[in-house]
Amino acid sequence: MGSQWSVQSVFRKAVPEQKMIMVGLDASGKTTMLYALKMGEVATHIPTIGFNVETLEYKGSGRMVSFTMWDVGGRDKIRALWRHYYQGCNSLVFVVDSNDHDRMDEARDQLEHMLREDLLAGAPLLVLANKQDLPGAASVSDVAGALGLHSLRGRPWHIEGTCALTRDGVFEGLEWLREQTA
Repeated sequence: MGSQWSVQSVFRKAVPEQKMIMVGLDASGKTTMLYALKMGEVATHIPTIGFNVETLEYKGSGRMVSFTMWDVGGRDKIRALWRHYYQGCNSLVFVVDSNDHDRMDEARDQLEHMLREDLLAGAPLLVLANKQDLPGAASVSDVAGALGLHSLRGRPWHIEGTCALTRDGVFEGLEWLREQTA
């Protein structure tokens, strides 16, 4: 039995580990997305006051990668704490509610503020334009324009239309991140 644990420990160490932070405004779908990925189903939850952290192993079309995903609450009073989670992050995930047209400017301001942080310089940015299943959702290209993504310099970025409830688009986004951090 001891050798089984050693083999597993060696295997675990061989899997590259990536720390990512997932942020966005409150009610954008971050926690729903995290637990849909982790458990394969949508979990009932209350708004995140602090953070949730889960490790997800993802293979996609390449080698196995272990993502430690930090889901940090998005309420306005909590956003000042985001920077405390930046240390050691290999990549950023910004989740935006594509159906919340009234808060796109606020989302852009928060994204720009986060991207000015020295600890995140050059880290790949994945934007998940969530809630694409809703009839009034902005298109992926409209969300990219509203967030000013085309003017970003000095970091790779990608935007993916998603639905956290069904996980549509989420794996495509993770695949892009895996390629960026390989």
